[in-house]
Amino acid sequence: MTRSRTLMLILMLTCLRTAWAQNTLRTEDGSASQRAGSGYSPEGGVMPGGGTNQFSWGRGGDDEEEEEGQQIPIGQFQWRLDRRLGNIIDAENNDTVVHNFQNFNLTEGYTGQYSFLGNVGAPRLNRIFLNRDEGETFLFLQPLSFFRGSLQDFRFTNTLSPITNLAYHKCGNSQNGQDRVRAYFASNINKISGIGFKLDYLYGRGYYNSQQNSQFGGTVYGYYRGERYNAHAYINVSHLKMAENGGIENDRYIEDPQSFPQSYSSKDIPVNITDTYNRNHEQTFFLSHRYNVGFDRELEVPDSLMPQPPTEAELMKPLGDSLRAVLQADTLRRAAVVDSLMQQWQQTVVMPTEFVPVTSFIHTFDVERLAHTFLARQLPANYFTNHYYGNTTDIEDITRGMSIKNTIGMQLREGFNKWAQMGITLFGTHQLATYTLPLPADTTVMTEHFTEHDLSVGSVLSRRQGRFIHYDVEGELWLLGENLGDFTVDGDVDLDLPMGRLDSLQLNLQAFIHSQKPSFYWRHYRNCVTWWDQEDLSRDLRTRLMGTVTYPRTKTRLTVGVENLKNYTYFGMKNELRGRADSTSTVPTHYTHDVEVRQHTGNVQVFSATLGQDFKLGPLGWENELTYQKSSNQTVLPLPKLSLYTNLYLLFHISKILRVQVGGDMRFFTSYYAPDYTPGVSQFAVQDASFARVKVGNYPIINAYVNLHLKHCRLYLAMNHVNQGSGRYYWAPHYPVDPRTFHFGVSWNFFN
Repeated sequence: MTRSRTLMLILMLTCLRTAWAQNTLRTEDGSASQRAGSGYSPEGGVMPGGGTNQFSWGRGGDDEEEEEGQQIPIGQFQWRLDRRLGNIIDAENNDTVVHNFQNFNLTEGYTGQYSFLGNVGAPRLNRIFLNRDEGETFLFLQPLSFFRGSLQDFRFTNTLSPITNLAYHKCGNSQNGQDRVRAYFASNINKISGIGFKLDYLYGRGYYNSQQNSQFGGTVYGYYRGERYNAHAYINVSHLKMAENGGIENDRYIEDPQSFPQSYSSKDIPVNITDTYNRNHEQTFFLSHRYNVGFDRELEVPDSLMPQPPTEAELMKPLGDSLRAVLQADTLRRAAVVDSLMQQWQQTVVMPTEFVPVTSFIHTFDVERLAHTFLARQLPANYFTNHYYGNTTDIEDITRGMSIKNTIGMQLREGFNKWAQMGITLFGTHQLATYTLPLPADTTVMTEHFTEHDLSVGSVLSRRQGRFIHYDVEGELWLLGENLGDFTVDGDVDLDLPMGRLDSLQLNLQAFIHSQKPSFYWRHYRNCVTWWDQEDLSRDLRTRLMGTVTYPRTKTRLTVGVENLKNYTYFGMKNELRGRADSTSTVPTHYTHDVEVRQHTGNVQVFSATLGQDFKLGPLGWENELTYQKSSNQTVLPLPKLSLYTNLYLLFHISKILRVQVGGDMRFFTSYYAPDYTPGVSQFAVQDASFARVKVGNYPIINAYVNLHLKHCRLYLAMNHVNQGSGRYYWAPHYPVDPRTFHFGVSWNFFN
């Protein structure tokens, strides 16, 4: 038995033993029930029971502890941070999601929105344009969003008792399989401070040649959430290494395998590149702290809970018998003594108070570092168009970048009196960024350094309290530096419209206008096969309006959005025919490959509408998400018209403790000229319209699964791509989907 299989068996047996030994109450959908009084508040630490992101996972002790009356308190409250100002944002714990757990480790995402290169953890691109994240400072990291951790998505945890979560995901064997091990630990120091860490390791060998991934991420965090002083610290290190194969040599190996004299397994299919790698070493250091100035306010206490004044007899009881006898005979003196004793008692009564923050002084310190390396032991002579160094062996091109941001802000808090219906924040940000690019080996200086300074100011108007309406409006203007003249305005409004006594319609509106200069690596990049310097790029101007309507009663969600892009900046392939190849050919080996930065000076409009509708009839569940989108310029911004995710399953319980979800789901999108992938910069790029292009899509990917939840343990068994057969099963041009594969995963929580 291999080491990985042994580890898998040990973890599964430990999980099952722990799960059967523990007990908890579950709701109908399998989530853990909440215990009153075990939550935490956004500001001071203690939150009444029933918070939406409060989790309780049952009793943590064994039978002996229960008999002795010793129970481990179990419950946690989680939140995220606004990276700009360190504002706290309530968040659910996605790492403990029970429903559809079988989709957790899929690079294409829970609902299959992403196109990627086949292997787990490979670069990916969201096909739904309005769901794409805006550009990173270091663009090489953007396609690696599946694995790499980011501060915006990280969950800080306040827990009643130390919690450890361990997870293991497995697919395939030692030649082609995938392994992923995750560990999360959180513990409180006291009620308002805590520490924790998160470790994540993924190794995907790949079902096709030269596509293995090795990825490691580690995070350490700590926080203090007092009434007057708040602080959050976050450190993350990621090491991401990926082999590049340039796709398969000929799509006919997938589309028409009978045309070959012999059958080919996925590992037998030849690929375009070998011994070539992209590697990213990322470090993030973040500190956010604030000091709150305010006042103490007495809490209103119901009369029934107010301390009752003692009677005259109770006040005089501590006095000596002789003194009480004298006072009993002297009415006036007795009244004076009783009044004095009553005043003394009133002085001992302490009324409960709360701290009301009025103004917050904020500072955030944000450092990002990246070393991106393009490695090649032996570059193929005819795959890349250019070889700027003249040699094709032992290539190691490194570009380094570092960004240091300091933000200082002052926030006038909402809610400190009845007139303060919104919060107002003013802030200023200074950013220092440095970059290092390689130069050809025949120059006397091997690297070139760039330094950029930027100074911006902005403000935020927000309302986060109240029942029916919440909003945030943020604006920022760059006053000095490389990005002088840039500006952004973002707005977000939430409305909760009552629809009867126990029903409501939820409406979210988002809008923004961004006018920004393309970041450094859009303007400058160099390695042995790719080179550009373009300081004359114009500012991108993006405007968006998007709204989402949710009706929980019918489980209906509708999102409609429109965006206009002017001076849209993107990557485009720039290929050249090899020898006597035909320009109508779609075979990758008939071309040499290059990529360039392009900018469309006109306008491009995108319309998108997504309808989500879930149904439930007894144990039968059916979840659906359908997206329609239209790009006004498919050459510049190609998008599939329709994207569909559907999931049909049975959900039931065995012996009231084992939650079982068994079913199948499907991902599908209509065919379109999907962006190609360029190994030279590990980015997706629009196909070269000068030659024949390749369409992908119009092929369903169907998975079958069994998803189990037993006490603290989650476990799934899944068969992915069960409908494998002849067809165009590609996520991206020349990068086929993995063949039919069996997946296993387990995750459980420990409390001590």
